[in-house]
Amino acid sequence: MPSQPSAGQRAALAGALRNASYEVLPFRSTEDAVLAHVPLDVPLTVTATKTKGLEATVELAVRLTKNGYRTAPHLPARLVRDRAELDEIAARLLESGVERIFAVGGDAAEPAGEFADAESLLVALAETGRSFPAVGIAGYPEGHGKLPDAVIDRALRSKTDLAHEIITQLCFDPETTIGWARRLRAEGVRTPIRVGVPGSINRQKLIRVSAGLGLGQSARFLAKQSAMLWRFFLPNGYRPDKLVSGIADQIGRPDNELAGFHLFTFNDLASTERWRQRWLARLS
Repeated sequence: MPSQPSAGQRAALAGALRNASYEVLPFRSTEDAVLAHVPLDVPLTVTATKTKGLEATVELAVRLTKNGYRTAPHLPARLVRDRAELDEIAARLLESGVERIFAVGGDAAEPAGEFADAESLLVALAETGRSFPAVGIAGYPEGHGKLPDAVIDRALRSKTDLAHEIITQLCFDPETTIGWARRLRAEGVRTPIRVGVPGSINRQKLIRVSAGLGLGQSARFLAKQSAMLWRFFLPNGYRPDKLVSGIADQIGRPDNELAGFHLFTFNDLASTERWRQRWLARLS
């Protein structure tokens, strides 16, 4: 563990880790890995990419929900053909007990149909009358990489009335994330923010997962800048201790809406859950 945190920091960190959510990838082995390693009280999101297709995401979300997990499938707007398909997906999810979704634009170069971004998908979803109790959208503390910051900022503000939660993409500088969250709060955004951080990742697992997935929604950071790569290819893999510690004591403060952590597990679920439980044991 890093330098000894104060009592307040310990309490904030323990609360954030107890309430952390996990992101998983829709592989054949994912369901068994979740059942083996993830407690039922950990909320899950299931990523979606053009490589894997949307059906794999929806199907896994349905199965995990039937197993008792609170599961949110990613719904990439650019992979949904039209309102009829959107309505069909929404009806299937709701009928299966899925109450959470995560709406993103998606990485496809061209939309499959009428939805070019998450906002248009969420507006259409509201017009169908299909209502999910929890809707998540993406936040970008360091920018998007493909779109100007002004465009991303406008898009985020236009979606906050349609969402219940913001989950950030990866950012390895706590101060950048904290400053971004404070700016949103100062500008009137009151949507709770979960900070996306990598789980405790084994480098061999990351290589296998990345090769099988391609550079999709969850792995995009690997192509963002080469300086990040070394963090994940250290001999013993990557551990998020410093990043988590740098943000934990800001959670719940009145100058931001930081509300917790979202761990990008890359399906290294056993290692990530062991890491979380070790922290919780030390903080108890």
